[in-house]
Parts: sequence; C-alpha cells; structure tokens
Amino acid sequence: MPPPDRPAIVLDTNVVLDWLVFADPRAAAVAAAVEAGWLRWLASPRMRAELAHMLGHRALARWAPDAAAALQRFDALAQLRPDPDAARPPGHPRCRDADDQVFLDLALDAGARWLLTQDRALLHLARRVAARGLAILTPQRWAADAAAASTGDARQT
Repeated sequence: MPPPDRPAIVLDTNVVLDWLVFADPRAAAVAAAVEAGWLRWLASPRMRAELAHMLGHRALARWAPDAAAALQRFDALAQLRPDPDAARPPGHPRCRDADDQVFLDLALDAGARWLLTQDRALLHLARRVAARGLAILTPQRWAADAAAASTGDARQT
C-alpha cells in the first residue's frame, strides 16, 4: 500500500514522452512508482498542453503515438496544479530555456522532491535548487538512487 505522505515529482515533457510513447527503459522505474501510487506526479495545464502539442508534432509521426491514450494516462495519473505565476521575486532560479521554467517553478512552488529531466538547462540548476529541497535529476539517476535507497545504500540527492 502506498504511503499517505507520498513524495511529489515533476516530469518534463520528454520524460513523459519516453514513458508514455516510447516505453523507454530509462523511464521505467519512475513510471512504475507513479503507476503504483508511490509518487505523486504533479503537472499543470501548460504542461498538459505542451504534451498534447508534442504528441501531434510531425517529428513524432513515425512512431505514430496514440495521443488520446497518452493524454488519458496523463489525466489519470498526474495531479493537476494551477500553472505557476510567471512573476517571480528577485533571486528566484531562472532556467536558460524559458519553455522549461514552468517545470522548475511548479516543482519549487509545490514542494516537489524531484524534477526529472534530460534537459541540460534544467540539470544545470541542480546545485542551485538543492538547498530548497528539490533534486533535479535524470530518470536514470533517480532510478539508481531509488535502487540504492531500497538496499540501504542511498546517496543523498
């Protein structure tokens, strides 16, 4: 049975695509944790809209993604939060890629423990936001840390 105080996680669009469209093994551990209810996957309307846009993008056409099925899984598993306010106080971490700012802001605003991404601009902020309790990791690193934690050999993230 999942714990009542499940930790929160934010997944960037490429991680969601790796999970819901490509069945990429690098996303398997986090997918299993979300599906089993061990993690609360947080998202916002803007993130859902970006996923819907990407599912219809011609770059994905050769994989013939089932957009309706992917969005249905998103809707069933993600806990939708309001889009973060774009106005931020001085000193708030800023992502070099403005399109990725929403992931960072939601993770920080909602007190997420992890933000999973392959995006270098977000990964570049990992040290800066660690003091705020947010770990920005690749899905592979998250899975390795989770496996280590389950064997009692966890590194601090």
